[in-house]
Amino acid sequence: MQEKQILESTRETNIETEYLMSMQVPGAGAPHLIDSSLRIHRAGLDGRVHGPKISGTIVQPTADWLRICPDGTMRVDARITIVTNDDAVIYASYNGIIRMSRGNFERMSGGETLTAKDMYFVIAPTFQTGNEKYLWLNQLQAVGKVSAIKGGEAGYVVYDLYAIR
Repeated sequence: MQEKQILESTRETNIETEYLMSMQVPGAGAPHLIDSSLRIHRAGLDGRVHGPKISGTIVQPTADWLRICPDGTMRVDARITIVTNDDAVIYASYNGIIRMSRGNFERMSGGETLTAKDMYFVIAPTFQTGNEKYLWLNQLQAVGKVSAIKGGEAGYVVYDLYAIR
């Protein structure tokens, strides 16, 4: 009986978010195809992050591993290096889920820009740094959602990231 009361009491839990930053990650050419289910994408130069408390550049090493599941769902495993405008180095890693129709995947692969309404693309970043000014990043779990993605030669992905409070 007590267990039932505990489970029922959790219905009041709310998730609050706070905007952290937007992150634009450019691609660096065609992915490395490992097999039919795994692709490695290297990030290109000129990636940026910008938010109320952080701005900077995405630098190497940065890449993501994209696994395509049998049902077509894609799973992202990414590692990103950020150098802030005041020279702090921040490591970010995230996993995520991408779902989109075959038609939208083909549009994106052909160089069209897709937005959040064209797909489900959500990530869960964490951060690590030793810089005093940015230690607060070590203490939070973030979530992000794609706002735009473009495939092809000039491809990129843009995320909006939020801290879970």
